[in-house]
Amino acid sequence: MLNQRIGFPLFERPIDADLTSLLSLIQRDRDTPPAFLFSRISISYRGSITRILTRSTSPSQQPMARAPTPLITTLFLILHLIAVAGNTALLSNRPHGSRPAMVLPLYLSAPNSSTSMLDPRRQLQGSESKRHPNARMSLHDDLLLNGYYTTRLWIGTPPQMFALIVDTGSTVTYVPCSTCEQCGRHQDPKFQPESSSTYEPVKCTLDCNCDNDRMQCLYDRQYAEMSTSSGVLGEDVISFGNQSELAPQRAVFGCENVETGDLYSQHADGIMGLGRGDLSIMDQLVDKNVISDSFSLCYGGMDVGGGAMVLGGISPPSNMIFAYSDPVRSPYYNIDLKEIHVAGKRLPLNPNVFDGKHGTVLDSGTTYAYLPETAFLAFKDAIVKELQSFKPISGPDPNYNDICFSGAGNDVSQLSKSFPVVDMVFGNGQKYSLSPENYMFRHSKVRGAYCLGIFQNGKDPTTLLGGIIVRNTLVTYNREQTKIGFWKTNCGELWERLQISVAPPSLPPNSGERNSTKAFEPSVAPSVSQHNAPPGELQIAQITIIISFNISYVDMKPHITDLAGLIAHGLDVNTSQVHLLNFTSHGNDSLSKWAITSKPYANYISNATAMSIIARLAEHRMQLPGTFGSYKLIDWNVEPPSKWNWWQQYYMVVGLAVLLILLLALSTLGVFLIWKKRQQSMHSYKPVDVAVPEQELQPL
Repeated sequence: MLNQRIGFPLFERPIDADLTSLLSLIQRDRDTPPAFLFSRISISYRGSITRILTRSTSPSQQPMARAPTPLITTLFLILHLIAVAGNTALLSNRPHGSRPAMVLPLYLSAPNSSTSMLDPRRQLQGSESKRHPNARMSLHDDLLLNGYYTTRLWIGTPPQMFALIVDTGSTVTYVPCSTCEQCGRHQDPKFQPESSSTYEPVKCTLDCNCDNDRMQCLYDRQYAEMSTSSGVLGEDVISFGNQSELAPQRAVFGCENVETGDLYSQHADGIMGLGRGDLSIMDQLVDKNVISDSFSLCYGGMDVGGGAMVLGGISPPSNMIFAYSDPVRSPYYNIDLKEIHVAGKRLPLNPNVFDGKHGTVLDSGTTYAYLPETAFLAFKDAIVKELQSFKPISGPDPNYNDICFSGAGNDVSQLSKSFPVVDMVFGNGQKYSLSPENYMFRHSKVRGAYCLGIFQNGKDPTTLLGGIIVRNTLVTYNREQTKIGFWKTNCGELWERLQISVAPPSLPPNSGERNSTKAFEPSVAPSVSQHNAPPGELQIAQITIIISFNISYVDMKPHITDLAGLIAHGLDVNTSQVHLLNFTSHGNDSLSKWAITSKPYANYISNATAMSIIARLAEHRMQLPGTFGSYKLIDWNVEPPSKWNWWQQYYMVVGLAVLLILLLALSTLGVFLIWKKRQQSMHSYKPVDVAVPEQELQPL
């Protein structure tokens, strides 16, 4: 993982072992009852390094297996050491240039089994893509704004939700633990093992590092930016969301007790490790034989963010570009990059420049791309030469010497008219073309300006390709067939373009529908898609939400008046629509209840708007200042307009009309009475003998 411009990440290293470790492993296998363990040992010889990988397989998976005896095990060990010493080619039909591990099966394989010689840890039953379900998951956040993409995992029973950075360079999935002594404030509460009825600690064995009490296994990871994560290993039920065909599975993950650096300060909760390794979520699911040995990532484009992810196999598009990926070349996902072309012109580089150290590595946890010095200088000169008509400007951050240009316009779809096409040519001759959004990023201070998103990797000869290279690109990591595919597409419409139906369950037409985090069962991970409105337009007058903030009531109270405006901005509604109903303390946290009403000139909130509001809250896409800490959507419900009669809905109009009629009637009556009185006074009858006052004559 890397979200800063500081060179190649320090990934987890493969385990090295000497002959003593191997002999101790054999001794442990010998002492294991045959009915419970069938072991396979594979040794990869690379220079002076001997790597030992082991795997335990249940008897149900290998019905014809037999337990190895010490004599047979020792015999195979001696034969293998002799073969390695003589550098004998024991494996045939392997791809050119690969250095596969030698596989020594210590059991009888089933007649219909097919052992992969490129991955010594795993038996493959041919292509599993058509026979296994997959886990379809959404990606969130933005590559350049956040430095990473996240997905949602639910751990435990009942499920606890976490936003995890998708990282192909890490081999452990970990989240902050409730016992964490040094963890930052992230967007979700820490994992509480004591609250999960299915949680089990991974007990200490000879195969792991143990705590001081020799009771539980530990893990420890360090990255290039010097951030670290360490804690204990636990096992629990992991759910993948409601778009997933894959049922929740038990898996081992890390429960953090200490985190430093960027891991401490980041908004995301932790890491989802998709690299190669026994603790990788991919390896665990494949070892359980519940998915095929493949996964795919699709990152959103410039200014879009989000995307999609699939754990398991999919049918690749017919025009997908593939590159060979050697699992023995390095422990990371690499491709055999041979050439780079700018505007159709090949850079004058030796193909070996892309094969230094770890080779050309794809890392989804890294933001930008990094080339060896020679390749970077050639690439930079070629780009600058093609952009002579644009004005060079300074970058947005004075701490970096960015190469930026202004005058390209603000429309991303038109950038290909201003910037050249960059092609990456692989060893098989296939060409993957990069759009401007795959090697440029938008200048944050100058409108219509863009900066080069490919940098020099210091003095490190490794070529590192981060997330910017694969924006709006479906990348399939087909580990079973040792190749990585690239397909340019709009990742926001991936399912439609792949013709995959992901219609979520609908919201029952229930006026009091509620969504409580506590109410979800682990068999179905909580997701807003469970509560989507039905196809018919359900009229919603008000959305009531209850949000918990992980700061105290005293700290929250001075800022509560500002929160309504921030929530309105984060949910893209008017401030007049957000109303505070209740605000109270809840232990060390604070709890607030809000009502979101329709706009003053609208009768109700549309389904799409209501779904968007709830999704933003549930998936933590509402960004708030750090003053408010992290928040969690505790509960929500929607209320339709009351079913009144027409006179109840328009009682004010009716009342005004009645009042107006009354006033008009009274006015008419008053005028009539006055007129009648005057008429009576003018024509009133007077007797003859009544004295009439004399009128003074007026002079003529």
